Amino acid sequence: MKRHQWGWLLAGPALIVIAVFFLLPVLAALALSLTDYDLYAIASIHNVRFVGLRNYADLLGNPLFWQALGNTFYFVLVGVPLSLAASLGGAVLVHSKWASCRGLFRTAYFAPSVTTVVAVAVIWRYLLHTRYGLINYALGHVGIAPIDWLGDPHWSMPAIILFAVWKNFGYNLVILLAALGTIPADLYEAADLDGAGAWAQFRLVTVPCIRGTLTFVGILTVAGYFQLFAEPYVMTQGGPAQSTMSVLYLLYDEGFKWWNLGRASAVAFVLFLLMYASALLQARLTREPAA
Repeated sequence: MKRHQWGWLLAGPALIVIAVFFLLPVLAALALSLTDYDLYAIASIHNVRFVGLRNYADLLGNPLFWQALGNTFYFVLVGVPLSLAASLGGAVLVHSKWASCRGLFRTAYFAPSVTTVVAVAVIWRYLLHTRYGLINYALGHVGIAPIDWLGDPHWSMPAIILFAVWKNFGYNLVILLAALGTIPADLYEAADLDGAGAWAQFRLVTVPCIRGTLTFVGILTVAGYFQLFAEPYVMTQGGPAQSTMSVLYLLYDEGFKWWNLGRASAVAFVLFLLMYASALLQARLTREPAA
């Protein structure tokens, strides 16, 4: 067999899995979004009617969709940089020559990532409780009045962002730690001999050497943050005043609360396009310039 035929043969199983679990659901969502598929259609497929782009038109004319879209972008634009900065800072500290017990820190930081989101969100509800939460208790010792974290529209989304950053901190940290371990020590020694300080070494050596990993982690984090659902579902139920209603939460309401599966599929396809566009934009912005 020729070399390219062996390549297709070896890549075939992975391509089949991608086609079955990615391409087919996307095409199915696109097809359903062009129909009025609802509870009656579940009972009989003959009740399905082709409505074209009406679901998308109704979606664009729905103020709740725009609010959910704004909340999602707020969550992504604020949460992703905070998450990447926190994970990168933690990875640099753990990787530094002054750090000891690195295995213990890796395990401790990674533990939240393998914990069920719902279980951790319930605990955070108690931590953020207005009267009995530990966070308000700590703030009270420095003279700050209690904050209604989950009941005030101004604080509900920052509270969820704080929780999400904590939840994803360890996962990104482990990936970035692996990337930091591939940087040759000679580069730091050369930079030190040239008089570069800690910040200059981080900016001119560390970041360029792990640019590809940062792009990969950024794309994964953005994709995960666009799929915001479990946190508001458990902690705020989309409130107060829809301040934590996300696009995925709106999809859930349309599909499993009101059984408008055609409209829910339109929401899903719009979300897919947003995630795909953001991944392309990140890849373009972080692409290394040609020599």
